[in-house]
Amino acid sequence: MTNVFGAPHKGTGPSHEQVVFCQDEASGLRAIIAIYSTALGPSLGGTRFYPYGSEDEALADVLNLSKAMAYKNAMAGLDLGGGKAVIIGDPNIDKSEALLRAYGRFVQSLNGRYYTACDVGTYSEDMDVIARETRFVTGRTVAHGGAGDSSVLTAYGVYQGMRASAEALWGSPSLRGRRVGVEGVGKVGHRLVEHLREEGAEIVICDVNEAAIERIRARHPEVEVVDDGDALVRADLDVYSPCALGGSLNDDTVPVLRAKIVCGGANNQLAHPGIEKRLADRGILYAPDYVVNAGGVIQVADEIEGFDFERAKAKATQIFDTTRRIFALAAEEGVPPAVAADRLAERRMAAIGRLRGIWLDN
Repeated sequence: MTNVFGAPHKGTGPSHEQVVFCQDEASGLRAIIAIYSTALGPSLGGTRFYPYGSEDEALADVLNLSKAMAYKNAMAGLDLGGGKAVIIGDPNIDKSEALLRAYGRFVQSLNGRYYTACDVGTYSEDMDVIARETRFVTGRTVAHGGAGDSSVLTAYGVYQGMRASAEALWGSPSLRGRRVGVEGVGKVGHRLVEHLREEGAEIVICDVNEAAIERIRARHPEVEVVDDGDALVRADLDVYSPCALGGSLNDDTVPVLRAKIVCGGANNQLAHPGIEKRLADRGILYAPDYVVNAGGVIQVADEIEGFDFERAKAKATQIFDTTRRIFALAAEEGVPPAVAADRLAERRMAAIGRLRGIWLDN
């Protein structure tokens, strides 16, 4: 059983502030909302709709994801804390208007402590339905004044992080001629491929969805395809870019990984603490996932104050400089980049969160 009240697993920050279990029997809703931190402001994080094998598995996922969102939002320079939600079920079978609206009422009941958005299994159209019951929702469709598909700036931010990684390792941010392996060419991965091809990178891909592969092949027949993630990590690559589910950097993949840079859009790429050191020991430069994939949250956060794409893109462009800063701190303090990123995020949460102690008579 997951220990909800146990000690935190990342850094020295606090444990979760609030975990809410939501159930509506008539619609079939079973959801968990986890708020890790509101030190920087209301928590923001997407809603994942996924057929978890057990409630315990769902709880473990939402706790990890909400914590990662706190660090991501902090490093993105947002005045937002970290939260996340999961809905247990198969979105292709269980999703309905009634279920989404029931979920929206639970979000509303938190009175602004948590803003929701899209994640695996949910889309902007779903956010429009949820918004019929709550005002604390972002990532809506363009027709409803929203930012639309957040994968646009997620992929762009990963691209910026990859350029910063290339500069740190090879002295130039150019990826021209570099061989990049993209694992997962769905919402984020296929957009990342477009950025990389425009710059002249060589691309190797894999995906469990044959339709996703064929979409890439139709536009870029020169792209190489390998059978699976295991074949990709063993391929002759300059950069490995995991853009599917988390945990791809583990005890089995790290020893055989041939790339010199890891920079991708997937969340929670490190399977467990200590993997970041194993990467560093092998001379592999790891761009922390929650830093480089923050373009999506930057995009949906901008929507809260009235979406402006160019303003959001300009902020996502800063991921290049943030990644640079992390590599510099890692070198200065003699720690892996993942540790350096955690330290920077924790320092910002502590410094800004402390200001809540200054009384405001509202």
